[in-house]
Amino acid sequence: MRKYLITGGAGFLGINLARYLLERGHEVSSLDIADFAYPDCRDRVKVFRGDIRDPGTVDRATKGADIVVHCAAALPLYRKKDIFSTDIAGTRNVLESARRHGVERVIHVSSTAVYGIPDHHPLREDDRLDGVGPYGEAKIAAEELCLEYRRKGMCVPILRPKSFVGPERLGVFVLLYDWARSGRGFPMIGNGRNRYQLLDVEDLCEAIYLAATLDRDRVNDTFNIGAREFTTMGEDYQAVLDYAGFGKKVRAFPAAPVITALRILEALKLSPLYRWVYETAATDSFVSIDKAEKILGFKPKYSNQDALLRNYRWYLDNLACFEGSSGISHNAPWKQGILKIAKLFF
Repeated sequence: MRKYLITGGAGFLGINLARYLLERGHEVSSLDIADFAYPDCRDRVKVFRGDIRDPGTVDRATKGADIVVHCAAALPLYRKKDIFSTDIAGTRNVLESARRHGVERVIHVSSTAVYGIPDHHPLREDDRLDGVGPYGEAKIAAEELCLEYRRKGMCVPILRPKSFVGPERLGVFVLLYDWARSGRGFPMIGNGRNRYQLLDVEDLCEAIYLAATLDRDRVNDTFNIGAREFTTMGEDYQAVLDYAGFGKKVRAFPAAPVITALRILEALKLSPLYRWVYETAATDSFVSIDKAEKILGFKPKYSNQDALLRNYRWYLDNLACFEGSSGISHNAPWKQGILKIAKLFF
């Protein structure tokens, strides 16, 4: 039995990882600025409420941990200064506290956003990093800190997951699920024939666990994590509309004018979609997971469609718990803004 600390433990990935670790008999602590509002395991998780930007809070949570899984981050809808202070300064606090307390490993959950807007596929771990916007820039800087602490002798595996879905995931995917549930079609930016890789959160938890349990020298590296099976964006999203049962279809729209419109709406704060989402939605976006498969023995169980449908079923089953609420994290519904009006035409 090991003692795990999950930063961002009250978030979408955090709660799924907490359940995953508890099922395997480990002790779990959560450090998050948000409330740990999960009654199914609240009494089995030691909760630290606080901000990773505060070194003292991080220190109290880290003391006694064997493994730290660093999931906490300020997402793209946060203010730039909060993204940089959380994702960079907060990461340094976590790494430094772990070093002082002799933590065995810090597993850093990064993002494929570090690759920016891709110009080739599949993307591999040694490809050029080009962060788009404050979030992408901050994720690159956070990875550089991880490499700095590796040079100090720490074991700091870096995982770069594709966008992941599954139970508790809301965020931008609420647009698709709400429109499907309401008997609407769904717009595609571009023709929908681009291949856009996703990831099921359970597969990500498995990758994290491999990084936590395999030989130190084997895992002290950087790995892309994503689904092995995925088709086109249009086909994968159509699977949700088919499951909804209204006979609706995804509808293609020319990418250039839609992207221009979304840029304007984002600037006016009328749309929840940010640049990295809408500027990659019409292009291929997938990474090679060969390295993770070869070195970690990573074997994703879920395809894109499996992951989307598993998440959609959870959404339908739990709608009463969050309907009418909103937020800017992955486990809160995002406000649709003017896109709610657009829904009427589908």
